[in-house]
Amino acid sequence: MKLTLYSSTRRIAEIYGTFVTLGLIAYFLISYFGGFINVIAMRILNFPILAAGIWMAVNQYKRTHFGALNYFRAATLGMATTMIGVSTFVLFLFAILSIDRGLYDQIITQEPMGIHLNVFIATSAVWFEGIFSGMMATYIIINFIETDRV
Repeated sequence: MKLTLYSSTRRIAEIYGTFVTLGLIAYFLISYFGGFINVIAMRILNFPILAAGIWMAVNQYKRTHFGALNYFRAATLGMATTMIGVSTFVLFLFAILSIDRGLYDQIITQEPMGIHLNVFIATSAVWFEGIFSGMMATYIIINFIETDRV
């Protein structure tokens, strides 16, 4: 039997967390090279990327486990997908801000507390924002799908 990503049962959070990372990196690069990296309102589009990854992970779990998905397992899967996706993206962002000092300087000049920022604090803020967005997305998704309330 040929194993594909679509039928994998063991590494669902890792697979879809990686997809989330790739989506966030692609969106970052589009906004960077498109010249709208400084438009803060555009960060709202990170949420659908994250939510789509969580949705696909939960659906794959249901598909590969014959529809059996309890509420706690769905919440754990959503947060694991979030942790992997957001944490990996933040490592990418840390590397970019460490290399591209011009982008880092733009962030410092545009943020109200910019003089107090360093690369670690800036990327930590992005990490916290992503984790809380993932918590919210997971909560919304698992309350709209059918789970076994145990």
